[in-house]
Amino acid sequence: MIRIALADDHTVLRAGLKMLLERQRDFEIVGEASDGRELLRVVDEVTPDVVVTDIGMPKLNGAEATSQIVTKHPGTRVIVLSMHSDEAYVLRALKAGARGYLVKESAEADLMSAIRTVHSGKAFFSPSISALLVEDYVRQMRDRGIEDSYDLLTSREREVLQLIAEGKSNKDIAQLLGLSLYTVETHRGNILGKLNLHSVPELILYAVRKGVIS
Repeated sequence: MIRIALADDHTVLRAGLKMLLERQRDFEIVGEASDGRELLRVVDEVTPDVVVTDIGMPKLNGAEATSQIVTKHPGTRVIVLSMHSDEAYVLRALKAGARGYLVKESAEADLMSAIRTVHSGKAFFSPSISALLVEDYVRQMRDRGIEDSYDLLTSREREVLQLIAEGKSNKDIAQLLGLSLYTVETHRGNILGKLNLHSVPELILYAVRKGVIS
């Protein structure tokens, strides 16, 4: 069973999501919250596998709540629900530690897949978010008249890029690829340098734009 906590200050929406999820045999709703601080208390009490939280909540917003949850409970995966589909909000959620980002209009269609995906350790984005990121990236490349740096990556660096974007740790990557931890760390640094990225959240967004992960 995947143990889930739901947080949204709109009672009707939260009840609808709960009803939707409870139909799944492998889901169990173990807690609910109507604001960010209540969510922190719920997570401390029940330590869910997955948290589904609105990004805009009273008392403590969803991004800050996410940051505190993943710091204190690193085994808990967080999916952010939002009305916003622009890159700034997605990056904010990822920097806070979220592993999934859904626009509310697609929650009914995508939430079950999102929960199972992030529970398995991978990232998940609404298809509309992925498409938007790809379109924006292509437009930026065209408008700025610059070449994509992806071709600068070696085959091994592309493998490492995908595994990082999927949420694997350096240790996991080293074991999967039969490399030393030092070699993985070197690849990681080279990837960030070649792509002019500065953090894992930025790398994840890049991987989505390039279709490396969906």
